[in-house]
Amino acid sequence: MSDDRPQPARRYNYWLGGKDNFAVDRASGDEIERAFPTVRTMAVENRQFLRRATAYLAERGVRQFIDIGCGLPAHDNTHEIAQRTHPGARVVYVDNDPIVMVHARALLTGTPQGRTAYLEADLTDPGKILDHDDLRATIDLSQPVALMLVAVLHFIQGPGAAGPIVRQLLDALPAGSYLAASNATKDFSPPAMAAGYDAMLASGRVDAWPRGRAEFTDLFHGLELVEPGVVAVSEWRAEHEPQPRPTPAEVAVYCGVGRKP
Repeated sequence: MSDDRPQPARRYNYWLGGKDNFAVDRASGDEIERAFPTVRTMAVENRQFLRRATAYLAERGVRQFIDIGCGLPAHDNTHEIAQRTHPGARVVYVDNDPIVMVHARALLTGTPQGRTAYLEADLTDPGKILDHDDLRATIDLSQPVALMLVAVLHFIQGPGAAGPIVRQLLDALPAGSYLAASNATKDFSPPAMAAGYDAMLASGRVDAWPRGRAEFTDLFHGLELVEPGVVAVSEWRAEHEPQPRPTPAEVAVYCGVGRKP
């Protein structure tokens, strides 16, 4: 199976050093890396945030996860981390790339006690995700759920465009649920680099819509932000990661975790 257009999940896989990508994804990844040389650091640190956030939530008793925009399988996937703490944890993976779903179904097997499901669906249609029979068969929406939106919201382009989608998803989840999210930003970029990114976005050579701190923080409106709040992905509860940490400018991605009261 191939594609004549780069796909975010496969390009991300390439930056992480994976092999599940095509020439078109590598060409796109290399072009972006020439303009933003630390993009591989961004990919690694964003993945590490996913791991730390999942472990944090599992340690606080969360046993259900909906991972939207999960991407291609890599080391320490969401269900593997969650099921180390709770072997019966349940995870629903969602992605709009059919190649991701093929790999996920083949490779992402959980514990005998737990359960995983895989939905080919798009974040822009949250109702379809929430109403999907496989999600309803896997996730009990009367019990707390961790909604994982890691490095996917920036593919919802436009000022304020991500907020209503996040709100619809969170409205379906009970008190005690969590949102873990990350999104690219230009806040730490020097003006010339930010202008270069804008030009690439306008021409379609990049597809991640950067959000400033205020707009990203607003996605957690009504939630109780977990310390340290909204920070760069390299800084979220990273005390035990190798030091020194990459700078916010090197990762250029905000993240946060919030609890629904």
